Amino acid sequence: MGTHEHDHPHDEISASGAPGYYDIMETAVRELLIERKYFGAEEIRQQIEVLDSRTPALGAKVVTRAWVDPLFRSRLLADGRAACEELGISFYDDTRLIVLENTEQVHNLIVCTLCSCYPRPVLGLPPDWYKLKPYRARAVSEPRAVLAEFGTVIPDQVEIRVSDSTAMVRYLVLPLRPEGTEGWDEEQLAALVTRDAMIGVVPATAPTKKDAQ
Repeated sequence: MGTHEHDHPHDEISASGAPGYYDIMETAVRELLIERKYFGAEEIRQQIEVLDSRTPALGAKVVTRAWVDPLFRSRLLADGRAACEELGISFYDDTRLIVLENTEQVHNLIVCTLCSCYPRPVLGLPPDWYKLKPYRARAVSEPRAVLAEFGTVIPDQVEIRVSDSTAMVRYLVLPLRPEGTEGWDEEQLAALVTRDAMIGVVPATAPTKKDAQ
């Protein structure tokens, strides 16, 4: 592992408490659509409940199944949405899901340079930092520096591929399975898969002695 050094200034990837431009616009548009009776507050509440039911645990379920089942892994990489639906994970929109596999030679990183497009059916709501302009800009222009700030130092010989999500195409990272997990069941493995690992900013968590017990 090397160290991260750079001598140029950049914007910090952190969130403030004040609502941003898109937050204000979302509230204004939502209130206008309700006023014009395109849909009601009850429909919005029901959709919010659907969104709230989605958590990174669903994505971890997908990842761990791919780690233990080579045939499922092949189907997942060929058609992410269809493979997720095999596990009972429904999609409430028309987006396509592309799953990107990390290897010893390639590390994948997900971003949405336009706003905050994100694989919500399998991960739930995106973290605040994912929506911020510093991450959206710097993940593309200096991905190694951004990863290093998350504590992930990628060796120079490993290629970093940055995939930009869109309104219709979302991405999910299939992280490398940590060493020392041979013989583990899916429940044990799922505890090692974090939201950030499926975005690509960190690897899957290495097991500890306690994990292996």
